[in-house]
Amino acid sequence: MNGNKALVHFEHDLDTWLDLLASQRYVSEHTLLAYQRDMHKLAQFLCQQGCEDWAELDQDRLTQFIGPLLSTNSLAKTSVQRLLSAMRGFYDWLGQQGKVSYNPAKAFRIKRPHRDLPTVMDVDLIHQLLDHSPAPESAHAATLWQRDKAIMELLYSSGLRVSELSHCGLNDIDIRAGLITVIGKGNKTRVIPVGRKAIAAIKQWLSLRPDFLKADSGNYLFLNERGGRFTERGIQQALTYHSQRLGLPQHLHPHLFRHCFASHLLESSQDLRAVQELLGHANISTTQIYTHLDYQHLAQVYDKAHPRAKK
Repeated sequence: MNGNKALVHFEHDLDTWLDLLASQRYVSEHTLLAYQRDMHKLAQFLCQQGCEDWAELDQDRLTQFIGPLLSTNSLAKTSVQRLLSAMRGFYDWLGQQGKVSYNPAKAFRIKRPHRDLPTVMDVDLIHQLLDHSPAPESAHAATLWQRDKAIMELLYSSGLRVSELSHCGLNDIDIRAGLITVIGKGNKTRVIPVGRKAIAAIKQWLSLRPDFLKADSGNYLFLNERGGRFTERGIQQALTYHSQRLGLPQHLHPHLFRHCFASHLLESSQDLRAVQELLGHANISTTQIYTHLDYQHLAQVYDKAHPRAKK
């Protein structure tokens, strides 16, 4: 089998695996694209090594593949961690298909990178943004602002991932009960409360939503200007636009509202387990990063208030 034939063979297996992930919604579209890029690099590497089968990847070859990515800084450590995660999942699947008997990525570890604390907005700035920001002057832009404000309210009210919000359907939100049902990572369903202000903003958007409907719009809660699903990328661009339009001191992005939700809720409730459930974190260690933010806030209060802490 020559290099081109081997690559076609590798790509066929990758496409089958990625289609499976997409159909079962184990990962977001963004992650799928990243997995596709990552695993294509591995397939090309194996072809360059003269390999014709996935089973020919061993620890030595894996080290040859990963090493240059780290030493040349062509990929950040977090990206290499994602690549290894994709490889572990892919080789597990290959094992289930009887194509390999060994997962070389299972035992391969790199030192975990330092994890920066997430940036959050303080509560007053959130209120200023959502309650007192002026709408654009044109009627159409003002309508889009109502949609985008409802999105921000929902992101902050319920701590959704942008992919979860983008895929929400009209049937997923219970306006009367103040609840929303989402499918998160690992195809896990969770039901989350929606706050009063978010419900009010969504009601206002729903009164405008018929103006966006097209024959093929589907049942999505939030629509773009063409009547299709408001994608993750579209939501990111809309928030960036409003950040610039309003002259905010902080860049707006969807995950910022999830960080704010977690940090503010934990600061008020001190209930780490409840915040974990609401965020849909499989491991509580992921949620614990927000306790560091809370301690950081408490340290600042201490430094300002305690008579023996003042410099």
